[in-house]
Amino acid sequence: MVRPCPSVGPRGRLRAWPGARELAPSLRARPARCRRLLPRGGAAPAGGGAEAGPGGGPGCAGGAATKAGDMTDNIPLQPVRQKKRMDSRPRAGCGEWLRCCGGGEPRPRTVWLGHPEKRDQRYPRNVINNQKYNFFTFLPGVLFNQFKYFFNLYFLLLACSQFVPEMRLGALYTYWVPLGFVLAVTIIREAVEEIRCYMRDKEVNSQVYSRLTARGTVKVKSSSIQVGDLIIVEKNQRVPADMIFLRTSEKNGSCFLRTDQLDGETDWKLRLPVACTQRLPTAADLLQIRSHVYAEEPNIDIHNFVGTFTREDSDPPVSESLSIENALWAGTVSASGTVVGVVLYTGRELRSVMNTSNPRSKIGLFDLEVNCLTKILFAALVVVSLVMVALQHFAGRWYLQIIRFLLLFSNIIPISLRVNLDMGKIVYSWVIRRDSKIPGTVVRSSTIPEQLGRISYLLTDKTGTLTQNEMVFKRLHLGTVAYGLDSMDEVQSHIFSIYTQQPQDPPAQKGSAPTTKVRRTMSSRVHEAVKAIALCHNVTPVYESNGVTDQAEAEKQYEDSCRVYQASSPDEVALVQWTDSVGLALVGRDQSCMQLRTPGDQILNFTILQLFPFTYESKRMGVIVRDESTGEITFYMKGADVVMAGVVQYNDWLEEECGNMAREGLRVLVVAKKSLAEEQYQDFEARYVQAKLSVHDRSLKVATVIESLEMEMELLCLTGVEDQLQADVRPTLETLRNAGIKVWMLTGDKLETATCTAKNAHLVTRNQDIHIFRLVTNRGEAHLELNAFRRKHDCALVISGDSLEVCLKYYEYEFMELACQCPAVVCCRCAPTQKAQIVRLLQERTGRLTCAVGDGGNDVSMIQESDCGVGVEGKEGKQASLAADFSITQFRHLGRLLMVHGRNSYKRSAALSQFVIHRSLCISAMQAVFSSVFYFASVPLYQGFLIIGYSTIYTMFPVFSLVLDKDVKSEVAMLYPELYKDLLKGRPLSYKTFLIWVLISIYQGSTIMYGALLLFESEFVHIVAISFTSLILTELLMVALTIQTWHWLMTVAELLSLACYIASLVFLHEFIDVYFIATLSFLWKVSVITLVSCLPLYVLKYLRRRFSPPSYSKLTS
Repeated sequence: MVRPCPSVGPRGRLRAWPGARELAPSLRARPARCRRLLPRGGAAPAGGGAEAGPGGGPGCAGGAATKAGDMTDNIPLQPVRQKKRMDSRPRAGCGEWLRCCGGGEPRPRTVWLGHPEKRDQRYPRNVINNQKYNFFTFLPGVLFNQFKYFFNLYFLLLACSQFVPEMRLGALYTYWVPLGFVLAVTIIREAVEEIRCYMRDKEVNSQVYSRLTARGTVKVKSSSIQVGDLIIVEKNQRVPADMIFLRTSEKNGSCFLRTDQLDGETDWKLRLPVACTQRLPTAADLLQIRSHVYAEEPNIDIHNFVGTFTREDSDPPVSESLSIENALWAGTVSASGTVVGVVLYTGRELRSVMNTSNPRSKIGLFDLEVNCLTKILFAALVVVSLVMVALQHFAGRWYLQIIRFLLLFSNIIPISLRVNLDMGKIVYSWVIRRDSKIPGTVVRSSTIPEQLGRISYLLTDKTGTLTQNEMVFKRLHLGTVAYGLDSMDEVQSHIFSIYTQQPQDPPAQKGSAPTTKVRRTMSSRVHEAVKAIALCHNVTPVYESNGVTDQAEAEKQYEDSCRVYQASSPDEVALVQWTDSVGLALVGRDQSCMQLRTPGDQILNFTILQLFPFTYESKRMGVIVRDESTGEITFYMKGADVVMAGVVQYNDWLEEECGNMAREGLRVLVVAKKSLAEEQYQDFEARYVQAKLSVHDRSLKVATVIESLEMEMELLCLTGVEDQLQADVRPTLETLRNAGIKVWMLTGDKLETATCTAKNAHLVTRNQDIHIFRLVTNRGEAHLELNAFRRKHDCALVISGDSLEVCLKYYEYEFMELACQCPAVVCCRCAPTQKAQIVRLLQERTGRLTCAVGDGGNDVSMIQESDCGVGVEGKEGKQASLAADFSITQFRHLGRLLMVHGRNSYKRSAALSQFVIHRSLCISAMQAVFSSVFYFASVPLYQGFLIIGYSTIYTMFPVFSLVLDKDVKSEVAMLYPELYKDLLKGRPLSYKTFLIWVLISIYQGSTIMYGALLLFESEFVHIVAISFTSLILTELLMVALTIQTWHWLMTVAELLSLACYIASLVFLHEFIDVYFIATLSFLWKVSVITLVSCLPLYVLKYLRRRFSPPSYSKLTS
């Protein structure tokens, strides 16, 4: 079960000024101046379901866990420190969803084959829904997400206040038009994203499948599939729901599944049908028998399943236990043959859906920082308003005066800030898409490009993200000699000599030349190694029609051009393909025998007596075969060097050569054999069968019997296979490291594979040690292992998902503290929900920004949980790419995305936001000086079009042109990733820089206003002309002061804005005396005021660059 899971007196007349009428009463009065993982544990252990009865709930797994915990109670341990979770976002969890929909707690179920009407509970519809809103919640949801932030709520209240006559300060359009524009842009953007999401979901839900009914086969949409339906899934078709595998068209009675969209592994998984139903003559007979499946309650565990198949119309009733081998999870693809299955789980109860987090709207850290600054500005606004009323001694209706002052100084918080920042984000997104050096890059979320400039932790998938999913055989080592890619022809000649010369020329075997004997000995050694590799595996050759050859004919003739190899491990496929290339080809295989073809086209038949599959615990696999031509029984085994070292006979080269090959980034397997006499095998078989029949400690007894064979085995060879890395992965990871970004690799793959890839990709540098975290199952073991890890320094960590779960359960704080100090972390065997959990813990524990990169469906939760999700379009489809904020085609593009575009976006937005705030604070400072001089009257200095034009056509273009500014060229940013590290401290937008811009604004606003008051003549309207013109010129000059790299559009914006202001003066006769501005007196006064407001800042900028230059200035000089 999942548990969500400024005083200068006036000297002139006021009659020519539009605000004189409002100001007169004030002059007459002359007052005195004055912040649900999917549950940490995930699903209950499979054993819990195993103990459940047909009518009951889960078994006693919880009790077992308690007992395990009790065993460690007497060990002196540190207290468990749990940090309270501040994350209130909804978590994906089956139990939570089911309760919302009236389904109650998830329960085990009995499903009758082909009879969906016979159900003991309500089941959800089989519909995939990834939308954030529906038709009714879209507008309320979007508006709520906008107004729950202080910034937008403030402007809404401000605009609404203008409907009250006593509070109105100007025309309604001066407040509602900017707010409406911001909301319209947001609503349109969200609507477009929702429509795209809806179309993607509709495509999946509309896929057509065949359903077996009493009337025959009928076509049905995926969304119409119900629990109990018998569904036919064709080859290369997606499994539409979680099903139990009943029948297959494959002759060998099994099928392979591609699970890359579920668990990230490209290995094909072998699945077996229910034996009882596979034996039926036709698929239609499934409807003629009375049978049902008892299944555990829905949970998130994709690696385990517990259930029972029962046929009641036989005498006696037949029951078969069901496991993961019989399960077909939704999202997987049938890779071989047609399969028939009965639907067990649908909709939100699907394993793939339960392992996916709810989609959420991401709010960037930059936006939160800007929101915080606006709160500070609001506090300043309230303080200034109270001071103004206090200086009037709270006379008359003072509370109304407070509100009017709040409205009068509302420019302190610039409404244009949100518009400018949103438009800037659109520009950044457009620039990223147009970058020819990262072709194919798509920006799916245009709200968080600044996040790319402040990433501290990068969490990446392995398969398909760092690697190409292409295994290549690189090395065969026999101890005394090694064969690389350039010497494989020698191996081929050895195999050829064994199968051609030896039988034809028996006397040659007695040749007296020593060199011949040595050569022949080497030939036999190579042959034994190649033969062992060709036999010890779980690979099946499959023959497909190529348009020329019929499938059945190709299979009969072992047609090479039609043969493809299927296996649950790409390593094994690479090994078998290599033996094929050197002359010994696997041409046939079923459950009981294998066929090899020699260079002389002779077919060698081998009977499979026993097969011991690879497991995570054993780290090895073996097979016992009988050569049909000689009757010899041989036990072949291959596995990891740490295991095989204790199995093979004594040698002096195994450990050294394994280390050498591993350092080259190769995945090493040790291959060995042991010849068995008939009596020896019969004795083993008897003990093995008896062990498999035992009820208690079955796995332990079976392992003991197998280990009795695993002694004194003959070491044959070492094989080295390389998972090809994507282009430029190593330099990209090095760039990220130098930029101060810590890289964590989260993969569903095996520990050895993950460790090998980490070394090969230089995620772990050559001079770093690797600490492989031992498998722990309880609190005591976790405590001891954490203490052992604590004693190591500058050490990369490799940990499995199971151990990680135990550590996070008991020692979350201690583990995350240690892990965050590591230069690199590799988490293997990670479930999708664990990946998301790790991301969330990093965010909570460090407070730093995370970026998740992946390419498969199993990476979607991690990508959605991270602050910035990047999807790689690759062989595992587009699911991760579609769910991500940014989509790239190759991992190496990530370097430029962060170092260039991320850095530029953050620095540009920081400059833009501070300049917009400066622009508003300037005019607010002028208003404060004006009100102070004229007896604290709550009358606006500038009205109507002046106030709107100031922040739009007069200054918008130059200020917005800052989104084109850059401090260094993109090539320099890529060459010196250390520049990125400076951004992690958040200095471009900090309280220090904010305070500096506030002081600049107060200085310039006060200078302009006092200058205009001192220099104006008889008409007060001249104050408006002088001060407003000086203000516009000051803003244009300040933009020029801020720009570091001039773009031609910046020059155009400056000249265009100045031209617009000069041209508009003709229409502003209501506010400005047109004849006065044409006089020489006006020009010199404006020039002096502008010079006094700007020249000191230019001098300070020069002195700072001369004596304390920024880090990038050395690179640009």
